[in-house]
Amino acid sequence: MLAAHEVDTGRRAMSMGMGHSGWNLMRSLRGDESIKTHRLTAGIVRRIAGFARPYRGALAVFLLLIIIDAIVGAANPLIYRSIIDSGILGHNVNLVIVLAAVVAGLAIFDALLGLAQRWISSRVGEGLIFDMRTKVFGHINEMPISFFTRTQTGALISRLNNDVLGAQQAFTDTFSSVVGNVIGVTITLVAMFFLSWQITLLSLVLLPVFIFPARWVGHRLAGITRESYNLNAQMNTTMSERFNVSGALLVKLFGHPAEEVRAFASKARRVRDIGVTQAMYARVFMTSLLLTASLATALVYGLGGVLAARGELMVGTVVALTAFLTRLYGPLTALSNVQVDVMTALVSFDRVFEVIDLPPMIAEKPAAVPISRGAATIEFDHVDFRYPAAAEVSLASLESVAVLERTNNQQVLFDVSFTARPGQLVALVGPSGAGKTTLSHLVPRLYDVRAGAVRINGIDVRDATLESIRAIVGVVTQDAHLFHETIRSNLMYAKPDATDEELFEALRNAQILPLVKSLPDRLDTLVGDRGYRLSGGEKQRIAIARLLLKAPDVVVLDEATAHLDSESEAAVQEALKRALSGRTSLVIAHRLSTVREADMILVIDGGRIVEQGTHAALLAADGLYAELYRTQFEGQATVEVPATTPA
Repeated sequence: MLAAHEVDTGRRAMSMGMGHSGWNLMRSLRGDESIKTHRLTAGIVRRIAGFARPYRGALAVFLLLIIIDAIVGAANPLIYRSIIDSGILGHNVNLVIVLAAVVAGLAIFDALLGLAQRWISSRVGEGLIFDMRTKVFGHINEMPISFFTRTQTGALISRLNNDVLGAQQAFTDTFSSVVGNVIGVTITLVAMFFLSWQITLLSLVLLPVFIFPARWVGHRLAGITRESYNLNAQMNTTMSERFNVSGALLVKLFGHPAEEVRAFASKARRVRDIGVTQAMYARVFMTSLLLTASLATALVYGLGGVLAARGELMVGTVVALTAFLTRLYGPLTALSNVQVDVMTALVSFDRVFEVIDLPPMIAEKPAAVPISRGAATIEFDHVDFRYPAAAEVSLASLESVAVLERTNNQQVLFDVSFTARPGQLVALVGPSGAGKTTLSHLVPRLYDVRAGAVRINGIDVRDATLESIRAIVGVVTQDAHLFHETIRSNLMYAKPDATDEELFEALRNAQILPLVKSLPDRLDTLVGDRGYRLSGGEKQRIAIARLLLKAPDVVVLDEATAHLDSESEAAVQEALKRALSGRTSLVIAHRLSTVREADMILVIDGGRIVEQGTHAALLAADGLYAELYRTQFEGQATVEVPATTPA
């Protein structure tokens, strides 16, 4: 973060031919030295080359342009020398005019070279960003739900933004800088030694005058820059948590506004102080650069002037040596820090590859078969399940922890077996944490079983194509998620080619069409962040409409009517009963009034099916289901009295 008044210094330095390289050099020297100790993945250079292969032609042209640009830049001081020595001092007017025209021509040519370099580097850089982002995004989409339950969203976004951009800079900034500096310094030193080896050696003696202060500044900048990044990340986290609807509501209800502001201001104040410190370090850096250039210029003019006065050196040679100095110190110092630049680029690639290399637990087999559409049978065959350990699904760097936990996850389902036949409504009931939702997650293959099998129409879901599973199974969760888009977009997520008539029919069956038609924008109404412009019941009914539009063969309802009032619940239950006729349904419900008409009720406790049967049969058995039912409806006149059997 550079203060605005530093621009003037930058302009003065640029007038000496080193402004742009000066700012780039400062960015290089402020790099984190600790990155040198980072252990890179084996074969990373080969993989980077693989990513760059489609652009190898453009990179070859880019390299050629860098070489030509370095040669053109080195030619100018030599032309100045000839203008002075052979033209002006030799009183050769024609030569002066010709060489001046050559300088003008080279300036135009160099400008065109710069445009060409920029165009090629942009094409290559943006192409790499596109390739890597789409690859990482596609790979993340293939990860199981357990990956997202552990991973920080901000860390994933950082991989798609910061690390991808850092990797891209390896081919634009770092590649061009290293190659350009090596070629430029080589040509410059050869030319300077050719003109005067004595002055060249003395000029190099001054290099430490700049390098040591620059490295000190760079080291200090690296430390406070890291702190600034961390503080900004913390502020971003605070803002993202407080500025969404749920977070804002929590702050309004339970928060302490004064303390919230005080904590945020503390971080913002430190970022402000760091900004001031960075501005001063930038001033020290640029002052050191200008001072070194000035001392070197004084040395060349002083010693060169004495030698010229003695006739041992031509005046044009002195001017040429001075011009070469502006192309020497910045590139030499940057090359002294090239290891950090290269490692920074490689680490960015390494972090991107780290995500790409994480294999998705839920993968489609090469010989996977599609499940045919139509009446569906769901079979759980002696299913055991435990949630995957952190090391199986995640990365420590994405969880903001140093080492992933090594504890073994406890088993949550034990020897679960049942069959839901076509058209049956199977209800899952039981205490919280019994394993009902976990069991329902196995049908759409959000997780894989540890033992046994889950089959749809006789096909193990692990042997089926993921596309066919998604087509057959429809799910409405307890907290139905809506994207911050229109009602139309949220519905068409289930059926992209749906007509307005189909959308309205789904809304009608979900008992929410009158509300949608009453809105000014109707289907084109934005639902807000996570659907918060709608009430809980309205949002749930939109989700049910989305399910109905998909028209799956298997339906999983995880507390799908939990947010509905009694009137809406009755209407939606009737709509679901009509719309899901002939479809196999798996319904999780804490409100037992919603499952009394189920064909089969499974009572889950401790990850096991402890009871199963119809509502009446389970009440008569006077077991856990009857106990849950009595507890839920105690004191209500409508409670059914279970028939008891003698002990």
